[in-house]
Amino acid sequence: MPTVNVFCKKKDNDQLIDLFTGLKVFLAEKLTCGDIKLSPKEISIRILNIEGDNMIGKVELEIKAHAFKERVERQDEICNDVRKYIMQKNKSLGDIRVWLILSELGHSW
Repeated sequence: MPTVNVFCKKKDNDQLIDLFTGLKVFLAEKLTCGDIKLSPKEISIRILNIEGDNMIGKVELEIKAHAFKERVERQDEICNDVRKYIMQKNKSLGDIRVWLILSELGHSW
């Protein structure tokens, strides 16, 4: 199941948390492909608070998901769409950067 690590300063936590329910729905749609249909309940989002000023963006997202062919073919589109979604929902968050890390994944229940 996809995981999302959100890196930001602690002061931005509340603004980001307000977006998470809608972001899960958006990501489930974007990451659904012929091999798998995702539901928002299958996506885990975590905030990691950073110290200092060494990030590329004000907020950075690392989305980790299985490398299905359709995702590989659309990976830049997915990243850009997630970035646009967050910026549209909250312009005050500023510069958003998104990475989609596609790999072979295992999981446990």
